[in-house]
Amino acid sequence: MKLEQLIASSCRQKILLALSNTNGTHVTNLVRIINSTYNQVNRNLQILENEGIIKTKHYGHMKIIELTKENPKTQTLLKALHILNGPIMNGASDQHE
Repeated sequence: MKLEQLIASSCRQKILLALSNTNGTHVTNLVRIINSTYNQVNRNLQILENEGIIKTKHYGHMKIIELTKENPKTQTLLKALHILNGPIMNGASDQHE
């Protein structure tokens, strides 16, 4: 899947940003953090895992989700998201009166 397709989903964007702020979390916590449904989050996690952007670790019945930070795709997506979600420059403040 192309990178632009991966960040086309607002749910995937929220998942990536949430995971970039943690060392890992369980699915139900991720659902709460991004204010989505379990099915929607789970579907998007499967897409991200198939692309190697996230990995899951199982501890008993608990499934912990982490970013695969060493994957170049992950690094590129996070850079793009931080640029897209960064502060918006106000051109009016640069104008001289």
